[in-house]
Amino acid sequence: SPITIAITREGQGAQYVGMGKDLYSNYPLARQVFEEADDALGSSLTKLVFEGHQKDLTQTQNAQPAILTTSIATLRVLESEYGFDVSSACTYALGHSLGEYTALVATQSLSLRDAVKLVRLRGEAMADTVSQLGVRTAMAALIVREENLDKLETSIDEICSTLPEGESVELANINSSFQAVISGTGQAVDYASRVLQSQHLAARALDLPVSLMQPAANIMKKAMSDIKFKKPIVDVISNVTANPVHEIQSASEIPSLLVQQVTATVQWHKSVRYCKENEINNFILFGPARVLANLLKKDYPLDYV
Repeated sequence: SPITIAITREGQGAQYVGMGKDLYSNYPLARQVFEEADDALGSSLTKLVFEGHQKDLTQTQNAQPAILTTSIATLRVLESEYGFDVSSACTYALGHSLGEYTALVATQSLSLRDAVKLVRLRGEAMADTVSQLGVRTAMAALIVREENLDKLETSIDEICSTLPEGESVELANINSSFQAVISGTGQAVDYASRVLQSQHLAARALDLPVSLMQPAANIMKKAMSDIKFKKPIVDVISNVTANPVHEIQSASEIPSLLVQQVTATVQWHKSVRYCKENEINNFILFGPARVLANLLKKDYPLDYV
């Protein structure tokens, strides 16, 4: 039978009020996931997800645990109702940005309780970092050609060297052969977008609401020291390296990679390409939206997604 890979949902932008409510209402194990998240956080994430306002849910400290909880609730239903088994069905597991935490929970490397608390802290740290900067921050999605991806990275480095003090821009995500995301201070992102367009390396597609900063990574590094990670039951591909975490040292390597992930480029395109190089043709995706599925279908239209 074809090799199967489990991919968790990408990071922020997928959240919407009411996501997962049908699962919560109809499946006890899904309800248990939401209740466990509420208990871990000491507040009703469930009420916010099901009955809150979109503006509140979109706040990064709420969106991150909400997406993770909904994703794991979906997985638990697949396991209990349809006999899905990560260890026997999947060759690799990976998740885009925030989704890497979901992949670690799915592969039993990280407990749901610890994961929810970590991503809440991650969201709070990111939000605090942005507010302390005192300047407008921004992210922008870019349309690119695959042959220009390496040139894009080089050009971003060159642009950074010309920016005035206090301005910065970085390559946040490479999502597919045709989409990348840059982030940084608002003026720098605007300037970089114009330069990249003038160089015919990229076209600006969409402004996005999140920026990742080093102070948030420092906070996560401290928090990771108190968390116990186990060896995943399925190889987890890191966003940072686009390779599976080293099998023998996985439990010790994972925290460091999650800290690096806060500021490093999310190498999603390379991660998926690694899977393809290892003859993966079937992809299982779970979570509250279909963005990753759409990206995969455009790059690999003959694969089963």
